[in-house]
Amino acid sequence: MEESLSNGLFDPEKIDVRTYSPLTLAFMGDAVFELMARTLVVTQSNTAPEKLHRRTTRLVKAEAQAIMGHGLWEELTPEEQSVYRRGRNAQSYTHAKNATVSDYRHATGLEALFGYLYLSGQQERMLELMRRCVELLGGLAE
Repeated sequence: MEESLSNGLFDPEKIDVRTYSPLTLAFMGDAVFELMARTLVVTQSNTAPEKLHRRTTRLVKAEAQAIMGHGLWEELTPEEQSVYRRGRNAQSYTHAKNATVSDYRHATGLEALFGYLYLSGQQERMLELMRRCVELLGGLAE
């Protein structure tokens, strides 16, 4: 997965991810998390797009991401906790239609963390945390 994500398009070593705003990290993390969730769902079952969409939505909605963030907190390194906290506390001028403000903020924290891990070239850690996220939700079943 590491090669397929970056494929030589950028050098994570040249990017100082710590200087990026938490909302920029969340912007990137939203896309990375969605791609990982879709990949996971598709590799688990080759089925109708409607079912794939439902299974993916179960993983990427703000409420689920908030549960994942809470569940992962103790397993995160101090640096990862800092990134998550910065994302959670960032003042966003948008909000989810179907989520509480608290869930939306925690989801933003989780997305910031995934954006940080991706941009800093830590794909193995991303995969490890994604596995834990799925476990925290009780698997991929509908």
